[in-house]
Amino acid sequence: MDDTTIVTDSPVGQHLGAIGESKQATYLMFNKKKIELVAKITIGRDSSNDIVVDNKLASRHHAMIQKIRDAYFIKDEGSTNGTFVNEIRIPIEKYIKLNSGDKVTIGNSNLVIS
Repeated sequence: MDDTTIVTDSPVGQHLGAIGESKQATYLMFNKKKIELVAKITIGRDSSNDIVVDNKLASRHHAMIQKIRDAYFIKDEGSTNGTFVNEIRIPIEKYIKLNSGDKVTIGNSNLVIS
């Protein structure tokens, strides 16, 4: 079975922002889709996440990206197989700052910050 990824609308739509809402937007490239980051997004296998990663190596609630002041941070939510930034496994439950060009790996899926 092929691993597929589905980007869905969240019940809390403010997580995936509207174009033009911030002075200098930050984007997440995922499955050839450009997603503007605004406040907070959740990533994982469960359909309740803002970004659904449909592969066996992703946990149901794998990670979260959150804006804190003027920067974006990622936090592993206690996943089994870990969250990687630029091929380095990040500690569980610790916020790690993301920079433009960073590659986030969750399971077999890559997300790039731009």
